This record gives sequence, structure tokens and C-alpha cells, in this order.
Amino acid sequence: QLQLVESGGGLVQPGGSLRLSCPASRDTLDSPIGWFRQAPGKEREGISCISGRGRVTNYVDSVKGRFTISRDNAQGTVYLQMNSLKPEDTGIYYCAADWRSFINSCALVKAPYAFWGQGTQVTVSS
Repeated sequence: QLQLVESGGGLVQPGGSLRLSCPASRDTLDSPIGWFRQAPGKEREGISCISGRGRVTNYVDSVKGRFTISRDNAQGTVYLQMNSLKPEDTGIYYCAADWRSFINSCALVKAPYAFWGQGTQVTVSS
């Protein structure tokens, strides 16, 4: 059973930055990894994903140009660099691993992701 443990969340002022980490094992090298966010009272939504081996990335429109997902193929860690944070970015951030191997695509929907972390809280507030 793959275990994912997110880290890097915290309280930041608007306009600030945070970097989230998801240390997946090297066994997931060929599997897409997604970052999801659940704001208070809202559904969990996909905000970014990266394909196996980091060849393809996708972002939801609301974070394009501000967030960057990357993957350390040597260690198996996936990062989400979040810049220019806004209050509406507040929520619990989860990383998730697809159980399949896809190196040319990744999805921003929950269905393909079989393994989930417990989440890390991000609060953007002055």
C-alpha cells in the first residue's frame, strides 16, 4: 500500500509563496501524481497534475501562471510551488497517485487516483 505524506503547508499572507512536497516512492515514477484542493464547504478539486516521469503537466485555470508542479525522478518527490497566493487558495491540499503508468498524460479529476495523502492545510490571510 503506497503511503503519501504531504508537507509544506502553513499560514501565508496574500502575495506570498509556499512549496508543498509529496514524497512518493520511486515505484510511482511512471504514474501520474495530482494535487487537489478542498476549500471549506466545497468539493475537492484537481488543481495540478504531472505525468509519469514528469513529461506532461496540467493546471486548472485559476492557478495557471502562479503554481508550478515538478517532479524529482531520482527521489520520487513531487513538488507544488505556489506563488502570488490569494485568499481563495485557502484549503486543504492533497497529493494523490494514479495506480496506472501514464507518461504522456495526467488527469485533474479524482477518479484515476487510488492513493491519497492526509492533506496539508494552506491558509492565505492577512
